[in-house]
Amino acid sequence: MRRWLIGPALALCALWLATCETAPPPPADNGAPRTHVIQVASNGWHTAIVMPAPALADTDLLPEAEDFPDAAFLEFGWGDRVYYPAKEKTIGMTLSAALVPTPAVMHMAGLAAAPRDGGSSREVVAVPLTEAGFLNLIEALAAEFERPAAGRAVSVSRGLYPGSRFYNARGEFHLFNTCNTWTARMLRAAGVAISPSGIVTADGLMARLRAALTVE
Repeated sequence: MRRWLIGPALALCALWLATCETAPPPPADNGAPRTHVIQVASNGWHTAIVMPAPALADTDLLPEAEDFPDAAFLEFGWGDRVYYPAKEKTIGMTLSAALVPTPAVMHMAGLAAAPRDGGSSREVVAVPLTEAGFLNLIEALAAEFERPAAGRAVSVSRGLYPGSRFYNARGEFHLFNTCNTWTARMLRAAGVAISPSGIVTADGLMARLRAALTVE
């Protein structure tokens, strides 16, 4: 989410949080070992989830992974179907994405290596998961793609950088359901003790994630 929208966004969030329900607790891990590690990457306004491609492909739950046969890691990001893919961002697009519920899109990228923390320009947090949590995350991601009956999602356009693609996704993007809210929901499905309620910005998501990992 663009930084100049943060002030109005936070003001509206105060009203929203007064009526929102508490998010359900994450699945219990029952002390299971955390044998998988994923990354959450932030560029300061958008967050994405990065997973090892071989472990993901072994599950057969995400057929779209076949579009990236040479990737060592796969990155998943969710956002507004018009604003997110656009090369030229306009004020009209920004306002529409923030204030009006609009269809969503999924961005997938094949990476040769795991992302690295780049300080203020790129923050990366490693998240350990149990086997059950890892599978729950893959299932949650798979459910976000808009697919034809008994089929697989088809790429609708090139992605933001080489080796990436966009796919139509389920859900609607708006001020209270941003890419960062979405990332929090995916992490919660994976068993991370993080609530998506009230998360609007990337900074808010990363701060809550670091706190959750410290407690765990």
